[in-house]
Amino acid sequence: MRDIPVVLDGYKLTIVEPPAPKTREDDNGALVPITDREGVTQFVVSLFAKLQVPAGQRAPKGEEIKVTLTADPGEGFPEDGRVQLIDAKLNPYQIDSPDGRSISGVAFKAMGLKHATPAPMPARRGKDGQEGEQ
Repeated sequence: MRDIPVVLDGYKLTIVEPPAPKTREDDNGALVPITDREGVTQFVVSLFAKLQVPAGQRAPKGEEIKVTLTADPGEGFPEDGRVQLIDAKLNPYQIDSPDGRSISGVAFKAMGLKHATPAPMPARRGKDGQEGEQ
C-alpha cells in the first residue's frame, strides 16, 4: 500500500526544523537536492506532533516526525510555528540491510503546509454567570 491518507486534525503540529529543500549526499560527498519523477524539488520539515486533549487532561507523550513536502511551502513557517498538513499521507517501508537486519517504519508526505487556525477562546463569564466582561 502506498499514499495512505492520514487525518491529523486531533494533533498539535509544531515546527521543530523549518522547511528546507530535501537533500542527499552524492558519491563525491556533495549535498544534492532530491527531486520527484518530474524534476520538482522536494522539501522536508520536522514537526512535533502531540495529541490535543480537553482542558484538565494530560496529553500522552508526543512524537517528532519528518514530513516530505511535494512543493515549496514558501516563507513564513518559522521554528515553533503551529501548522497543519495539506493532503497528508503515509507510506510504510522496510529496508533489508546486507547484514540481514531489517529497518521498518512509516514515512510521512504532504502536498504542503498551512498555518494552524487558533483554537477559539472560551467566552468569559461575568459575575452573574452570563457571557460578557467581568
